[in-house]
Amino acid sequence: MFRTLVPALAITLATAFSAMAEPVRFAVTDIEGLEALQQEFGGFQKALEEKTGLDIELIPVSSRTAAVEAMNAGHVELVLTGPAEYVVMKQLSDPRIVVAWQRPDYFAQVAVLANGPIRTLNDLKGKKIAFGAVGSTSQHLGPAQALADQELIYGKDYEGVIIARNVAAEALIRGDIAAIGLNFGHLNSIRKAFPDAAFAVVARGRDLPNDILVARKDVPEEVFVKVREAFLKHGNELMGAVLMGEDNQKFKGGVFITDVKDSDYDYVRSMYRTIGIESFGSFVE
Repeated sequence: MFRTLVPALAITLATAFSAMAEPVRFAVTDIEGLEALQQEFGGFQKALEEKTGLDIELIPVSSRTAAVEAMNAGHVELVLTGPAEYVVMKQLSDPRIVVAWQRPDYFAQVAVLANGPIRTLNDLKGKKIAFGAVGSTSQHLGPAQALADQELIYGKDYEGVIIARNVAAEALIRGDIAAIGLNFGHLNSIRKAFPDAAFAVVARGRDLPNDILVARKDVPEEVFVKVREAFLKHGNELMGAVLMGEDNQKFKGGVFITDVKDSDYDYVRSMYRTIGIESFGSFVE
């Protein structure tokens, strides 16, 4: 009996150590190229390695669709993504939630010219409203939902157009559009870019669900636990490493939230329905 147990135990331990020895590959859906990924997350990579004892490898992906394909093909274990992307990723890959990454002041707004003709939401009826990237949580879905919450129906009470943020600001100043849908940080950047123009907010949505780190559904349990516990026990240190990236300043003042579940993103699903998307099997293009 003892002789048969020893080989079995050896196999079990070898399998476990093999799983732990394999690099854990980490991707981010909104950063293209390895150089940019290293600049933003190189410090975090080292910190996560230190806190987990795992070999963390940064893997660039060219798009959110590519991230799903990489996950389904077994080419990445961890993906950091936005709330709108998560909803589709959940449908296509059924990943496990590791931890949410809070973004303070992460909410959608609809801005107009402070000295322009739009004074109330009713003034927007029949007008053109610009949104940012198609399918963006805070530049498209969120602003549309903020208007829907005030009973302005997307595609019926107003015309939604997709225009890049600074181009939209110029169009607003010229009078070609009536309003812009965007998030708090983007409005601040527009105010800096166009100091001679004054903007006012006519609609503000609730705080948006957080960005979220997910793990491939078949990631070894010991890897999943090690990564999750690192955020539980060393959240402040890991956030400090995240903030070494310039673009990651959006997380400044935020925390990692481990008490998060899929239903927390039902608000995002309602946003998709607001713009006429009833199923979540593909990204909005």
